[in-house]
Amino acid sequence: MDLMKIATFNINGIKARIQALTDWLNEAQPDVALLQEIKSVDEGFPRQAIEELGYNVETHGQKGFNGVAILSKFPLEDVTRGLPGDDTDEQARWIEATVIGEKALRICGLYLPNGNPAPGPKYDYKLAWMERLYTRAQALMALEEPALMCGDYNIIPQSEDAARPDAWIEDALFRPESRAAFRQLVNLGFTEAFRARQQDAGHYSFWDYQAGAWDRNDGIRIDHFLLTPQCADLLNDCWIEKDVRGREKPSDHVPVWVDLAI
Repeated sequence: MDLMKIATFNINGIKARIQALTDWLNEAQPDVALLQEIKSVDEGFPRQAIEELGYNVETHGQKGFNGVAILSKFPLEDVTRGLPGDDTDEQARWIEATVIGEKALRICGLYLPNGNPAPGPKYDYKLAWMERLYTRAQALMALEEPALMCGDYNIIPQSEDAARPDAWIEDALFRPESRAAFRQLVNLGFTEAFRARQQDAGHYSFWDYQAGAWDRNDGIRIDHFLLTPQCADLLNDCWIEKDVRGREKPSDHVPVWVDLAI
């Protein structure tokens, strides 16, 4: 069975992380990697270092903030940038493309707004963005094809996804409205890949740089894969590559992976 290995990874700045990223690509060899928080304009993205490793590179960047990218060993077609639904939104948080392997797979990489402080305009923007995401997700579902939406959702879905859930009660990542919006997405018929494979608590994808969070394993799980039914049928496994957080000059996030039989 041929497996396509796909990883999502919030790298928290490509300039600070290019060596760590290329080391990881060399070692882990994802077929497709979706990056968030590249914090770079498209022209400033170090494409060459990544293309030399055998990847096609598509980016949607902006200066100093946000930014998403798709790296793929397979051809990428029909690349679109920006989440539909608001022509005034200038934040680079969404990219999608069709990966042409044995089968075609539509992949969407996202960096969902953080939303803090909540309540407030940043939280309003988060919830409005999630409404637009819901509309796009409905359209993906209607295609009845293998597709996935993955990235840094900035959502802690349930209390099992935080080492100290009480500390996050008022946070935009864990507020009831945020979690309800995420549930609405999943309830369209998506499979949350990690929870389809692991039901227990204690699995995290983010540890803050502050207050020794990594050393105390004081983490949260906010990086997710949502799969359409046609994609979920192909799911072999999903896991979190936790040890990357303990390396030199790490991101505060770690890669999350799916294997698809495609």
